[in-house]
Amino acid sequence: MVENTNPLQKYYRQPAVYITLPSKGKFYGPEVFTPTQSGEIPILPMTAKDELTFKTPDAMMNGQATVDVIKSCVPNFKDPWQMTNYDTDAVLLAIRAATYGESMDVNYTVPGTDEKVTQSISVVQLLEGLKNVEIKDEFSTKGGFTIKVKPLTYNTLTKIQTAQFEQEKIYNTVNSSNMTQEQKSQQFVKSFKILNDINFDLLVEAITSIKTPDGVEVTAPEIIKEFCNNCESKLINEIQTGLGNIRTQAQIKPLKVEATEEQIKKGAPATYEIPVTFDNSNFFV
Repeated sequence: MVENTNPLQKYYRQPAVYITLPSKGKFYGPEVFTPTQSGEIPILPMTAKDELTFKTPDAMMNGQATVDVIKSCVPNFKDPWQMTNYDTDAVLLAIRAATYGESMDVNYTVPGTDEKVTQSISVVQLLEGLKNVEIKDEFSTKGGFTIKVKPLTYNTLTKIQTAQFEQEKIYNTVNSSNMTQEQKSQQFVKSFKILNDINFDLLVEAITSIKTPDGVEVTAPEIIKEFCNNCESKLINEIQTGLGNIRTQAQIKPLKVEATEEQIKKGAPATYEIPVTFDNSNFFV
């Protein structure tokens, strides 16, 4: 029997980076993620098609581009829509490192001045920092409640961002329209209510259980929602703060920068922080 082999197959892309997910895969079922014995998963470089996908505005807006590229470059993720927010930064960083190398340029303006600076940072060091994160999924309030939460999925996060974007478009359209001030105010109130409902539903959906100060644990979603609707606002604010801290556990930390003497003379603080974010200006080379 003659084997029909492709002589170019040996030149196909190979894994260029191996990473450990910050979540360690603990939130995924077998239908979402395939773990490895070592805990490290392979990351393939992007193809030309992947790069084009990432540069399509509509696909980026609805999240489909990110999902398609993760499927292509991270074969262990069967359903990237269910990827948790804890792993998003690590996966995107790894894809960039696998495709373009170990360094990445960050552009920023020095605070207190108009000086624009480009600084090269190590993607590998950023990934090492995320590797050692210990994910916590509960916190306690000052009043003795213990709140257990679940992470945001990429699917949920995309829906939230899309809804917020739509409301922002409505706001801008109304603001520049010929409506009377009263009509504008009514529309703004409506938009604010929609965003408020989105944020409240997100809060309730994130809570998996509440343990009271006297040790009673509640897991029923309808009871948790009723509780959030009827407890004091200061407790909800405390829960929102705790939830925010939980969600940022595996985010890339801002870079700490020391200003030069010349920059300090121009008005810059001696030290300051710059956020590390992903956009087309630094994700692609």
